Amino acid sequence: MTSYLRQKFQSLTVSSVSEDAKQGELYSDEKREEMERTSIQTMKAFVLKQDPSAKDVDDLMIRRFLRARDLDVDKASAMFLKYLKWRRESIPNGFISPSEIPNELAQNKLFMQGYDKSGRPIMLVFAARHKPASTSVEEIKRFVIFILDKICGRMPNGLEKFTTIADLHGWGYANSDIRGYLAALSILQDCYPERLGKLLIINAPYIFMTAWKMVYPFIDKNTKKRIVFVEDKTLRATLLQDIDENQLPDCVGGPLKLVPIQDC
Repeated sequence: MTSYLRQKFQSLTVSSVSEDAKQGELYSDEKREEMERTSIQTMKAFVLKQDPSAKDVDDLMIRRFLRARDLDVDKASAMFLKYLKWRRESIPNGFISPSEIPNELAQNKLFMQGYDKSGRPIMLVFAARHKPASTSVEEIKRFVIFILDKICGRMPNGLEKFTTIADLHGWGYANSDIRGYLAALSILQDCYPERLGKLLIINAPYIFMTAWKMVYPFIDKNTKKRIVFVEDKTLRATLLQDIDENQLPDCVGGPLKLVPIQDC
């Protein structure tokens, strides 16, 4: 076989393999969608028998809980029923009022601004402004519910996730709050599953790793995949992979001024 024919044969072979792979991915995606549709209907029927309030829940929420449990209907149903009970007990009025979280709001540590390239709203957290001595775990929990409901309510149609930039500049042991971190993580993972699209951690000091090592074992595998520690020297380039320059908040060199979460 001549060199030209060999190259031609290899090119056709690679092309054929590539097309087969794409076709396989297409079939795989179609099969997964079909499995999800079936699982959603099965789960809805089951949870409705257990809790009549489930009739007000849409398919997208059911799907998020299913995805959080890898489409295991039994596990997802148990998780969802626990969530419904938690929601009634923790938020009897259906929402958290700013008057219920005065100490958390006074710390001025959480903002929203802009959208990433996928259209997901961006939330910014300034971790060094968190003062655990001036608040309580119960108020932190209410604050987490408040911000998650806020950002989920701002989701564009067709989207379900948000992006977070956590700025740890100036973070020290006075800001460390393992109980608060675990409480927030539990609410995010157990009650708002599949809402976090990506968490970009920037300006992390070395001493933060002590706290991180204590929290990390409690992060589920799906959440771990979405966490990125960004090096200082690649900060802007890394952010621009996910966020257009005109959507960058001013705290990271963009044009958009931050908006406090309570004003969104």
